[in-house]
Amino acid sequence: MGRKIFEERNFSVAGKVLPFEEFKLFTDMPEGFNINKEYYMIYTPMTKRAIKLCFEAHRDQVDKSALPYAFHPFHLAEQMSDEKTTVVALLHDIVEDTEYTLDDLRKMGFDDDIITAISLMTHGENVPYMEYVAKIKENPIARAVKLADLRHNSDLTRLDTVDEWDIQRVEKYKEAIALLES
Repeated sequence: MGRKIFEERNFSVAGKVLPFEEFKLFTDMPEGFNINKEYYMIYTPMTKRAIKLCFEAHRDQVDKSALPYAFHPFHLAEQMSDEKTTVVALLHDIVEDTEYTLDDLRKMGFDDDIITAISLMTHGENVPYMEYVAKIKENPIARAVKLADLRHNSDLTRLDTVDEWDIQRVEKYKEAIALLES
């Protein structure tokens, strides 16, 4: 799954549709400027709907460092290579951490592939963690998002202070990453 979609996209600027190379020229980027093709957001009508919903649903939430929580799903989404994984990255915690349900998402027009992946990423209280991860492994969309999620959540530099619980959590996440990559 490469980033070929990036080079194939056209950009609408002032009512004109431009291929990427012309868009770069139009925006007068400095010489030597390169867009990091590893991390960029895919903008489609569906991803824009998910961005808005993500922001609205997580609006009053903060992470462990008191940063706006929405930065976490946005960071994951920028790493995804297609529309569906981008949407799932944006909405991966919405059922677990907000009042929204899978049925709400379905009513908003998100398709079955997206609903299934979000459902898999919603960790049930009574499900052992590694069993939960093993189920995710079987779904390519959920697997891609969960790997990015685990890596981001393992980045201890995001925290203001690191305690023993954080270190144990990262060890658990290393096991989960190994399972997903096996």
